[in-house]
Amino acid sequence: MTDKNSDQYKATLNLPETSFPMRGMLPKQEPKRLEKWQQLDLYAQLRKQGEGRPKFVLHDGPPYANGNIHIGHAVNKIIKDFIVKSRTLAGFDAPYVPGWDCHGLPIEHKVEVTHGKNLPADKARDLCREYAGEQIKGQMQDFVRLGVIGDWQKPYRTMDFTNEAGEIRALAEMVKGGFVFKGLKPVNWCFDCGSALAEAEVEYADKQSDAIDVAFPCEDEQALAKAFQLDQLPKPAAVVIWTTTPWTIPANQALNVHPEFTYALVDTGDRLLLLAEPLVESCLERFGLEGEILARAQGDQLDKINFRHPFYDRLSPVYLADYVEAEVGSTGIVHSAPAYGMDDFNTCRAEGMSFDDILSPVQSNGVYSEDLPYFGGQMIWKANPQIVEKLSESGNLMAHKKITHSYMHCWRHKTPVIYRATAQWFVGMDIQGTDGKTLREKALAGIEQTQFYPDWGQARLHSMIANRPDWCISRQRNWGVPLPFFLHKATGELHPNTLEMMEKVAQKVEAEGIDAWFQLPAEELLGEEAKDYDKVMDTLDVWFDSGTTHWHVLRGSHPLGHNEGPRADLYLEGSDQHRGWFHSSLLTGCAIDGHPPYRSLLTHGFTVDAQGRKMSKSVGNVVAPQEVMDKLGADILRLWVSSTDYSGEMAVSDDILKRTADSYRRIRNTSRFLLSNLNGFDPKRDLLPADQLLSLDRWAVDAALRLQEKVKAAYDSYRFLDVYQQVHHFCVKELGGFYLDVIKDRQYTMQTDSRGRRSCQTALYHIAEALIRWVAPILSFTAEEINEHLPGERPESIFLTTWYEGLFALPENSSEDLGRDYWEQLVEVKDAVNKCLEDARNEKLVKGSLSAEVTLFASPALLADLERLGDELRFVLLTSEVHLKPLAEAGDARTTELEELKVAVFASENEKCVRCWHHREDVGSHAEHPHLCGRCISNLPDGEGEVRHYA
Repeated sequence: MTDKNSDQYKATLNLPETSFPMRGMLPKQEPKRLEKWQQLDLYAQLRKQGEGRPKFVLHDGPPYANGNIHIGHAVNKIIKDFIVKSRTLAGFDAPYVPGWDCHGLPIEHKVEVTHGKNLPADKARDLCREYAGEQIKGQMQDFVRLGVIGDWQKPYRTMDFTNEAGEIRALAEMVKGGFVFKGLKPVNWCFDCGSALAEAEVEYADKQSDAIDVAFPCEDEQALAKAFQLDQLPKPAAVVIWTTTPWTIPANQALNVHPEFTYALVDTGDRLLLLAEPLVESCLERFGLEGEILARAQGDQLDKINFRHPFYDRLSPVYLADYVEAEVGSTGIVHSAPAYGMDDFNTCRAEGMSFDDILSPVQSNGVYSEDLPYFGGQMIWKANPQIVEKLSESGNLMAHKKITHSYMHCWRHKTPVIYRATAQWFVGMDIQGTDGKTLREKALAGIEQTQFYPDWGQARLHSMIANRPDWCISRQRNWGVPLPFFLHKATGELHPNTLEMMEKVAQKVEAEGIDAWFQLPAEELLGEEAKDYDKVMDTLDVWFDSGTTHWHVLRGSHPLGHNEGPRADLYLEGSDQHRGWFHSSLLTGCAIDGHPPYRSLLTHGFTVDAQGRKMSKSVGNVVAPQEVMDKLGADILRLWVSSTDYSGEMAVSDDILKRTADSYRRIRNTSRFLLSNLNGFDPKRDLLPADQLLSLDRWAVDAALRLQEKVKAAYDSYRFLDVYQQVHHFCVKELGGFYLDVIKDRQYTMQTDSRGRRSCQTALYHIAEALIRWVAPILSFTAEEINEHLPGERPESIFLTTWYEGLFALPENSSEDLGRDYWEQLVEVKDAVNKCLEDARNEKLVKGSLSAEVTLFASPALLADLERLGDELRFVLLTSEVHLKPLAEAGDARTTELEELKVAVFASENEKCVRCWHHREDVGSHAEHPHLCGRCISNLPDGEGEVRHYA
């Protein structure tokens, strides 16, 4: 037998053929499909096709228009794209309008760095708008390159005039509801920003501070003696506080004790010290003193007793406060500076302290006002040592040491921030609305109505809302949407026609942008009243910008929401947005509509390297999505996202992406096999009905149908890892490990138009049509490429279709046909035989499976099942001959994982057919074709044709 003998029959085989390449060349090919989508105006086609369908709205949380996108941005946009595309395939009208957050300090800071800080305000705003527009262009280009389909021709931008005007109208709705008020309260304040910070803009990092214990001498000794049931104090007394913020001591105005704690009056020789009883021993050790407890009193007995400031001539009265703790290292008494602490502020206000009475010597730049004795004009951090020295000079410094502790920092500047009482505008959490419910109550109720993915997000957001203070929505910047208010100079009250004027301002902003307010003469709206009112120049917190997009986008620039609310089906962002966009959107939605603006919330984790470390340029572990797309292609990045559990940290590295590329090749090669074996197949002409398919082919289609139901369910519940694992497993196991192996002989050797071959091609066609849709949301570019190579009339884009409906089921058991259970059993038998064949090859007993014959020793029930296939069993097991015998005769045959099966493997002594490569007894017995087996002779073009019944 020679190659020449084999070559003369090659033309009679149906060898696989396709123009679908083995190598994807994704970096080169993907841009071509982007061009095609653009030429098709695919997004517009999807919207037209979706008319009349049920709507699914995923509302885009706007990334900030500053800097290049990073891997976290890519993860976010890709997951959103999975959802929108899978919902489209599920038969929904699923629009996707990408958005950008455009106002705020980071952009203003960039402009200041480039052009200087002393620009005219209107010029600064122009430059900010220009800068944001440039950033959006760059980010948009990368998002499009990722394969994200959306309304890129008309995204929403919070700086667009329509959105700026809509934001003012959203604010007006909240003013109408009574939720907005002006007040003096401590807010997070960054000296570098020169503005208040939102909770989400504060992070914690280590800071070294001066920890000091300070004595406040007693002013009212008689009252203190009475509290401790003493006739009089035998010597001077002082209360001791502990703090890590010496700079707040100049603003001290009270002392707080817990009403239920027991406090001790300790005799230390020179004077009596007031301390929480459980902390006496540790405090004395810290002070370097010895002493004995003279008397005890409960905290509520100390209420309103006056002490003196350590170095200023003013009093510090004791106020009762439940927030006081008796932690080791403290004294159980808290010094209260109401301008610089929320608890301090609340307790002093509750005791009747007016806004005017609150001392606030720290200016917006962190410098004490010039009129502050001893420390005026100094930066507070630099003044700390001098304050410690002043305390020491006064004899009231009990202890001092440096400590390192977790402290609030600005997330932009990485510098320490403070609480600072300033006049700001707030959204009140506990103000009752017209329905008698507070915003906090509405928001907590709304959380209970919301579906969370993963479900732990519900408790996290609930805790944040339950414990959060009022929301400070004002900022002292140029680049932001204004709070268009006029305040009466004498009373400080809003103008009685505020709501009407806000609408007029909104109309002007809609035409001219936010400059319309800043340049507006007050007389234009107020007439002669202008002289009695001050124009507010504050801007809105950027979280208010994005938090009201349900109003100024879904009901404004892009009216996509459902009728009732509207309410988006899903908000999706990183897990940090429980305190950010999810949070602000919840509050504004509940304030305006009485319910959240979303039905569901999905959060994903942050990206880390393979060792679980944060991405850092200094560490050198940053994975840039642009580089991944240039080297491997966007589909590899998309497949990695699907293969990772997004509910936790998402590890990515070059090695992880290389492994992802290997998985991609498995899916691509499977697709290529399907396409190459559909060569010459015309669905209109050659597609067979289900009842004409061979049993194995029906099983394969049934397996695809069962998988499709799992895939659809996984997409519906956003379990993309399940989609990836199930599809990959199907390609490796059911297809690659069984079905595609088994059908090769039938596909290649039977006559082109035979029922056996067309049955196989029909199954392959159905599987390919289903598979392309399963992977389309994830491997979008590859799916489009497969779509271009499938036979028959094709849609211009796979995304203009829905889930494939051509699959059909196979009965689990059937006396008339080989059912689902039967073929599942055959898969197990083939696996067992394969292991035996592999062992025989390693032992040099056989060269390959087709050079082998096997004898299966099986239990009576299994034997009866195997006999049903007759001679076709050898095609399933990929051997040249199969003999069946009772298990009792197995002798020393090879054992398998199946208790009811043993296997004997031996080399066939028959000649090899040069056409099908099976070793058959009749090879050489046919004069006209001495190198062929009888089956191959019948399968030649002029032959009578082979008949298959099952496989």
